Amino acid sequence: MPSGAAPTSGCASGDDQPVGGAPVGSPIVTDRTSPLDAAHRALGAKIVPFGGWAMPLSYPDGTLAEHRACRTAAVAFDVSHLGTVRVTGPDALDRLQAALTNDLLKVGPGRAQYTHLLAEADASVTDDIIVWWVDDERFDVMPNASNTSRVVAALGDGAVDVTDERAIIALQGPHARRLLHPIAPDAAAIGRFHVGRFTWDGTECMVAGTGYTGEDGVEIAVPVERATDLWDAVLAGGFVPAGLGARDTLRLEAALPLHGHELDLGITPLQAGLGWVVSWTKGDFRGRAALEAEKERGIARRLRGLSVEGRRPPRDHQPLMLDGEMVGMVTSGNFSPTLEHGIALGFLPPDIEIGATVEVDMRGTLVPATVVPTPFVKPTPAAPIS
Repeated sequence: MPSGAAPTSGCASGDDQPVGGAPVGSPIVTDRTSPLDAAHRALGAKIVPFGGWAMPLSYPDGTLAEHRACRTAAVAFDVSHLGTVRVTGPDALDRLQAALTNDLLKVGPGRAQYTHLLAEADASVTDDIIVWWVDDERFDVMPNASNTSRVVAALGDGAVDVTDERAIIALQGPHARRLLHPIAPDAAAIGRFHVGRFTWDGTECMVAGTGYTGEDGVEIAVPVERATDLWDAVLAGGFVPAGLGARDTLRLEAALPLHGHELDLGITPLQAGLGWVVSWTKGDFRGRAALEAEKERGIARRLRGLSVEGRRPPRDHQPLMLDGEMVGMVTSGNFSPTLEHGIALGFLPPDIEIGATVEVDMRGTLVPATVVPTPFVKPTPAAPIS
């Protein structure tokens, strides 16, 4: 839901990776642009391909500065590339319950919930999703960028892609609510994983107390024709613009999974340590039989956090070695701006416990890595609104 100073990952599936190494001046091959594209370019943003969209990777101050601003103050991300699939009607709840792993009845209208869409055959995570339960018969399902059409197909008739109708601005950081309060007090007051409507400058918007940084904050869906106005207002209010590079280093420090890396074909919620996303008591759902079979036989691998001394970071797809044998693979790795050393997520055999040492094969150099608890960095306490 979703890269670093030299990013290798995005916030959705593998084709959503920002291309950080493209030559300067090379054409950007993409089908779509954000409603805020002109605003990003006016700010001097570096624009890269991202899941079929042209999106800002970073602004002139750079990814490290944007990352630190989110940890200490507040930033604004454009995440309009994420999908919005609207499901409405008296049977909307039943259709979502049958398709997705989590149980929406644990929450209710006015709440948001993290959930998974699984492949029927092997319980692979087809997508990880946030559902905004707006009211009794309306749900806004938020898939990763390149998976929107896949989610529409899985949810069937009545699921409508409304991505083009809105922009989404994520306001994140310990001072996010304090800075938002003078602009939109009702949005600033929304609870964590709550959802609500609010009016800003005569325009009805939606807000959810969600995000992908590990810090406090909200995500606002604003009608596309007012997107630039709201973006300008939050920047004028003290938010620092941040790109998808900082979003990736932040989510990695928080150990939040990235589709196409920690979640993908062949990776189940149980392997990723996300069994809490699965409700075994609500009845059948897509992929349940395959996931139940894995639960009974036990997982063959488990996602773990890894810490490496020094500034050289692990990278995804690098082998993890133990006693001269490959035992796993890095799924995401980068330099941690907060901790100032390399960190990574990777799959290892389930019997390798926290505190163990493995080695990362960094292009032929074996570098020791310690298996550590996650998150790597805990959130900064949120500042009072007033």
